[in-house]
Amino acid sequence: MRKNEKGITIVVLTITIILLLILAGITVYTGKDSIQKANLEGLKTNMLLIQTKAKEYVENASFELGIDPQNATNEMKANAQNELTGENKGTLVTSGDSIIDDLLDMGIRQEDIDNGRVCKLTTENLKNMGINDVESNDTEGWYVIVYNIDDTTAEIYHTIGYQGKHSLTEIEQIEL
Repeated sequence: MRKNEKGITIVVLTITIILLLILAGITVYTGKDSIQKANLEGLKTNMLLIQTKAKEYVENASFELGIDPQNATNEMKANAQNELTGENKGTLVTSGDSIIDDLLDMGIRQEDIDNGRVCKLTTENLKNMGINDVESNDTEGWYVIVYNIDDTTAEIYHTIGYQGKHSLTEIEQIEL
């Protein structure tokens, strides 16, 4: 006669495996959501840091133009432009630049490019702004500033962006 054998039945084992798979699926979904939120917040933070420095540049440029910008001398205009794109502050985007089509697709106006209001930032430019460990290149996407001296603002763009949004204004409105 056999004694009661104690052990796990195949039904209990199957139920356990199914429960573990459900828990794993929930964990993966939650982890993916957390990674997306972290990426979005990282992009926002980088863009806000760039905007802070860019606003400093545009305010200095506005100051260089004096009280009456319409009557600014060529020297004043050159000093203002140097405040925006001087050494290590970015490179003016011109019509021949390789990212011009991307910028136009993102909503940057040709007029802003033609008038010298659009600057592309390199990784080195970002380091000079005090923003370390952030890449700005063909692979990771370019950070771009569109200056407006008239109202002393600067809009920041990223060529890769997030979910089809590229400007800081658009990205700040995304809710996850």
